[in-house]
Amino acid sequence: MRPVRLMKVFVTRRIPAEGRVALARAADCEVEQWDSDEPIPAKELERGVAGAHGLLCLLSDCVDKRILDAAGANLKVISTMSAGFDHLALDEIKKRGIRVGYTPDVLTDTTAELAVSLLLTTCLNADQAGGWTSWKPLWLCGYGLTQSTVGIIGLGRIGQAIARRLKPFGVQRFLYTGRQPRPEEAAEFQAEFVSTPELAAQSDFIVVACSLTPATEGLCNKDFFQKMKETAVFINISRGDVVNQDDLYQALASGKIAAAGLDVTSPEPLPTNHPLLTLKNCVILPHIGSATHRTRNTMSLLAANNLLAGLRGEPMPSELKL
Repeated sequence: MRPVRLMKVFVTRRIPAEGRVALARAADCEVEQWDSDEPIPAKELERGVAGAHGLLCLLSDCVDKRILDAAGANLKVISTMSAGFDHLALDEIKKRGIRVGYTPDVLTDTTAELAVSLLLTTCLNADQAGGWTSWKPLWLCGYGLTQSTVGIIGLGRIGQAIARRLKPFGVQRFLYTGRQPRPEEAAEFQAEFVSTPELAAQSDFIVVACSLTPATEGLCNKDFFQKMKETAVFINISRGDVVNQDDLYQALASGKIAAAGLDVTSPEPLPTNHPLLTLKNCVILPHIGSATHRTRNTMSLLAANNLLAGLRGEPMPSELKL
C-alpha cells in the first residue's frame, strides 16, 4: 500500500499557540515554519515556499509574482493572519486559481479599543511643551470629546465599533465618508454621510478606519490637512499609505492641525530619524491594533483553519472572494 503523500505547508513566522497546535494536528500536512519572531528574509521565503501547497503568511510578508513563481504550481491556498490583504498580489493570485483566507472579524473590538485609547492619549496631550512645573491655566491643555464632531473615514465593522465606543463620551455629531452611504449602519449613531473635504473641514476629531485601496492611497494629503481645523486631531489606525506622511508632518509642524495619533505608518517601523518622530504633537504606536492575547490566538487559529480547509477542498471559515 502506497503511503499517503503529505501536503507541504510553509508558515512565515512563529504564530500564537492555538494556530500552531491546529497545524501540528493535521495528519495530512507537513509543516515547515520560519522559526523566528522577526520577518522572514525574502530569499528564505522563496526557499521555504518552493513546492508548497499552502502558505500561511502575515501582513508584513509581500506575496508578489516573484514569490508565487518561486512557489510553483503546487500552491493552492494562501492564508494570511490579518484582516488586510494589500500585501498580496491579488490579480496574480486570482489568475493562478489560488484561494485566499484572511481574518477580518476577530480583531474588530480590539482595534476599536486601541483607536479610542490612541485618540484619548493624543487629544488630551496635544500640547506637551515644557516640563512639569507649577500649575498654569493653559498648561498641557488638550481637546475633549464632549459636544464635538467626530469624522470617520470608513464606516465598516471597525469604524462602527469605534463610533459605538465614542458615543458615550458626549460626541454631538458623527460624520462619515466612504465609497457609498451606509444608512442602516449609520442610523445607530445618527451619522451623516458627507464628502471627504466636508468631513475634513467640519470634524474636531478624524479617525481613518478604511481599507487601503487605489482610491484611498494618499487620501489624506496636503489638501486634506489644509481643510482641517487648527484645533483638530487626526488618528490613523488603517494603513500607513492612506496618509501622505510628508504632508502630515508639515501640517503638524506648522500648527495647521493640533495633533496626530498613528498606529500605522509607512514603512513599519519608521526609520529612527523620521521627522514625525521629532514632533511632540504626534503619538506613534507600533501597529498594535490587534494586540491582545485572545485576539492574536483567535487570528492564528482562524488562519490555520482557513489554510487546512482550503487544502482539503472544503469551505473556508473566512475566504476572500477574488
